[in-house]
Amino acid sequence: MTIETINDRFFGAWSTADAQGGDANPLGLSLPFGDVQNAWFAYAIDTMQRSILFWDAMRQRGNIYLEHRAQGEPPILDFAYEIVLDARTFSRPANYALLRVLPKPGMTVDSGKRPFIIVDPRAGHGPGVGGMKEDSQVGVSLRAGHPTYFVMFYPEPMPNQTLGDVAAAEARFVEEVTQLHPESEGKPCVIGNCQAGWAVMALSAVEPGLMGPVIICGSPMSYWAGVDGKNPMRYMGGLLGGAWTTSLLCDLGGGKFDGANLVANFERLNPANTLWTKPYNLYSHIDNETERFLEFERWWTGFFLLTKEEMTQIVNDLFVGNKLQRGGVRLAGGAALDLKDITAPVVVFASGGDNITPPQQALNWIVDVYGSEEEIKLHGQTIVYILHQDIGHLGIFVSGKVAQKEHYEINEAIDFIDILPPGLYEMVIEKMPEGAGDRPEDRYLSRFEPRTIADIRQLDDGQKDSEFFASPKLVSELNTQFYEAFIGPWVRMMVTEPLAQTLRELQPLRLQYRLLSDENPFMWPFQMLAPMVAKHRRPVADDNPFLTAEKHFSDSVVTVLDHYRDLRDRMQEMLFKAIYGPKALGAFMYNEEDLEIAKFAPIVRSKREQAELDSAIERVKGRMEEGGFAEGWARIVATLMLGAGGINELELETGRKVREQHPKLRQLSINERKRLLKEQSYMVQLDPDRAIESLASLLPTLEERREAWNMAKDIALGDGVIDAKQQVVLDRLSQALELKAAA
Repeated sequence: MTIETINDRFFGAWSTADAQGGDANPLGLSLPFGDVQNAWFAYAIDTMQRSILFWDAMRQRGNIYLEHRAQGEPPILDFAYEIVLDARTFSRPANYALLRVLPKPGMTVDSGKRPFIIVDPRAGHGPGVGGMKEDSQVGVSLRAGHPTYFVMFYPEPMPNQTLGDVAAAEARFVEEVTQLHPESEGKPCVIGNCQAGWAVMALSAVEPGLMGPVIICGSPMSYWAGVDGKNPMRYMGGLLGGAWTTSLLCDLGGGKFDGANLVANFERLNPANTLWTKPYNLYSHIDNETERFLEFERWWTGFFLLTKEEMTQIVNDLFVGNKLQRGGVRLAGGAALDLKDITAPVVVFASGGDNITPPQQALNWIVDVYGSEEEIKLHGQTIVYILHQDIGHLGIFVSGKVAQKEHYEINEAIDFIDILPPGLYEMVIEKMPEGAGDRPEDRYLSRFEPRTIADIRQLDDGQKDSEFFASPKLVSELNTQFYEAFIGPWVRMMVTEPLAQTLRELQPLRLQYRLLSDENPFMWPFQMLAPMVAKHRRPVADDNPFLTAEKHFSDSVVTVLDHYRDLRDRMQEMLFKAIYGPKALGAFMYNEEDLEIAKFAPIVRSKREQAELDSAIERVKGRMEEGGFAEGWARIVATLMLGAGGINELELETGRKVREQHPKLRQLSINERKRLLKEQSYMVQLDPDRAIESLASLLPTLEERREAWNMAKDIALGDGVIDAKQQVVLDRLSQALELKAAA
């Protein structure tokens, strides 16, 4: 059948209807036959051109994958860097290295500012996501003038490498950065992304005082947590029978776990995005999307390995065992790792749109570890959390909009966070009115509002589903023991290193990149055709009816795949609960301790512990009248921050300026300021009335009282207005300082 015959049969009825003056054609389009025919041919040409350019982009992606591997898969940073330390040479070697990131032209770094250390996740992909473009965590830090360091890792782990070796290397990195910047008042701020977040938290608990503020972004600290009907990834361990599958994959890899398996799990979470939305977005915007697509794929297509020791400990302690928040992780000496030992302020960044680490998994550890906001204050801890509404997991690290807003605001406020009074806060970022200023610091205003444990619990739908995870933990232990005793030895005996390497190369993710590269001769024509197509590109008009139909078809495909995902996830959840529920395995295979912890049980102290606590509180109250101007000033600031329902960054900046201008306060070091604010805020929290009434003893002269009160008023006016709550606090302070009576 010739093209002319097809054209006549397809458009014949159209021509007849058009000649007879019909209002509609056989396809239901209210267009003359000639216009529809032109629209069809324009769309056909555009489709052909887009197809050629699309497959050429996929060919380039495959080549980038091969080139990156040939180069040793270096970090995909958008900045030049130099290696400071290589942990492969340490006495306890690990495949990690510390990089000093070099600023771009126009960026000025002040060595006296607090250094930042960005640690990328080792969860399948390679390093670089925290600095893969200028609008990133690395870029924000450098633009703010902070010395910036990056912790990278190599594709191959060192033989018999453990998480303890990695922790020792990272501790050495932080010590090195601290020594490189002795003039900096603050210790290095460490940012941990995803998996690196809980690793940094564990290190901060093992080495208290090692680092400054800790920022964890999208980090799964409470893996059992989640919302009923969502977050299906937490059920996979139980449905697979526990950690024995991890041991099997490691043995098939010759003692190494292939990170491509983790990436495949991520891709299965959202089949619509993996199978259709991402490639269709490239295809439909091929003229301006290729560069961004290839930039991201350079990171996404890098797969790194972990040792069996590392991966099994991660799965057993974190994913299946949920031991980190419960104090169940054991150190080399046998002591339990306790997150309460962390002394550095902690900033938690989570998003409601994150389907890998939802807010419950990022925040519920606070409830489990401390139980109450009073316990947080008792330990002198400061915890700040930030909630984004809808950004996805990767967007937390790579989104330019997030870098320009959340990461920028965190960076700007990090010194203030370091001296916030102990307690739980939410960092609320508000957009400033239009015309407020062109600088990034003028676009948003951050406010630190006190929160309670109840506020975190409200993000969850209850902890009943956590009860189901106690029995899978025991099933996992039994299955793993059976595998290691009867199956594992046979697998390890049969798998040689060449076979393990072959299995890795045949992994579907790796294989598709090879097949869609220049290693495949069938892809060569696209390299020749793409430049010609680009030169004679004829994009179709946006109102073309066939393009509209294409978009409707795309929406339908996404809808179908989303329905499949929802059905699959619901079935997995139902199956998980049917197997491990209280009327199934959970009826006789559970651990009482796990069940109690899963219920967010309140902290119960023994009589001796309570007596010691009461005695310590009385000693603190007994020191309320001890001190001078510095203590009085710190108590006034704490009263203003805690009594007015929070404080914003403009008010904090004003407080810094007035302090630096005062002869009795400007010589205080950051450690002295932190100590004063923690002590005085604790007094205000224990007994606010007595703390305020005893201010007069700390500020005996009328001049000192007026001076301190005026400085407090300047802080309240930092954002240009004194609100009602602040005015109430100022009036109370004025009365306690007897200023009105003196006037």
